[in-house]
Amino acid sequence: MKRIFLFVLDSVGIGAEPDAPEYGDAGTNTLKSAASSPFFHMPNMEKLGLFNIEGIDWHSGTDAPLATVARMQEASKGKDTTIGHWEIAGIYSGRPLPTYPDGFPAELLDEFTRRTGRGILCNKPYSGTDVIRDYGDEHVRTGKLIVYTSADSVFQIAAHEDIVPPETLYEYCRIARQILTGEHGVGRVIARPFTGNSGSYTRTTGRHDFSIEPPSVDMLDQLRDNGKDVIGVGKIHDIFAGKGLTEYTYTQGNEDGINKTLAYMDKEFEGLCFINLVDYDMLYGHRNDIDGYARALTYFDERLPEILGKMQEDDLLMITADHGCDPGYTVSTDHSREYTPFLLYGKRIAPRNLGTRSTFADIGATVLDYFGITPEFEAKSMLPH
Repeated sequence: MKRIFLFVLDSVGIGAEPDAPEYGDAGTNTLKSAASSPFFHMPNMEKLGLFNIEGIDWHSGTDAPLATVARMQEASKGKDTTIGHWEIAGIYSGRPLPTYPDGFPAELLDEFTRRTGRGILCNKPYSGTDVIRDYGDEHVRTGKLIVYTSADSVFQIAAHEDIVPPETLYEYCRIARQILTGEHGVGRVIARPFTGNSGSYTRTTGRHDFSIEPPSVDMLDQLRDNGKDVIGVGKIHDIFAGKGLTEYTYTQGNEDGINKTLAYMDKEFEGLCFINLVDYDMLYGHRNDIDGYARALTYFDERLPEILGKMQEDDLLMITADHGCDPGYTVSTDHSREYTPFLLYGKRIAPRNLGTRSTFADIGATVLDYFGITPEFEAKSMLPH
């Protein structure tokens, strides 16, 4: 039984891409910023060959890396989670998903209000924790929904669980998803329930993402259509709007994501287990928390021997990222346009250094190649032949 475990370390970029200045991201380097912390320690990833990847000249590599490694360059336009994951799976985006630095147009919000029966607060880019602090009291008093965005292509709705029960909030998000199509087809509509009292509002774990559906056939579809298992762990189901998956589970942070992946490694299946570990991005990158980011990377490294220890003879382990979110780039708390790492380890795979690849989609082509499937998108496998 052939199995692939593909980890996306959300936002772990490894240096600015050539077009980064067009995105306001010149000089960004997420991994290097995290490595500046005294809490950064990744000896197991070093053994695999992380620091042998092209362009990582600020840390010495190992003389005998255990994995095949490459630096991945994004061919799509954009720097968000959806576009990054889509390209990994073989979907190219010729333009970035729409963003709203000045808030959403009145006609969109008027239609949303008409269909939900609730008014709107905020309507501008905002920190998720700050927005409930600043608008929470008015929301509780009036019942109006807190609608906000960020530098990403997102339409976020925050509501107190005592005012708007989570299931009702999810229904409002489905309404927004129906409205936000075409030129206003944002990547994700996100439910942001919170609880607590004035001065101490807290977001809950009831977040739910309603993503735009992938526009074409991708790696997940091809695997499923060829009878393979396609298991999503973490945000994968939401990022792909469930398309192409045969099974999925949500997670409560990186530790839970790793634990659930280890549980899948004890099961028999043939196909792909596709994992997103989101804490790097959500908890640390967007908050410019260098030490927190470093601790999270160190934690993954500490758990890596468990993952390697459960690998069967024909299993492959892939580790990559979807974009950057440099915690040391104090000009911004947004995603950054960066190269991403790629590491491929298998007991039957000889280590190689593949330099820089021109697209994330080579990962999807590699996955399909391992199962003898020809990709229906333009990309090249990184397996030796």
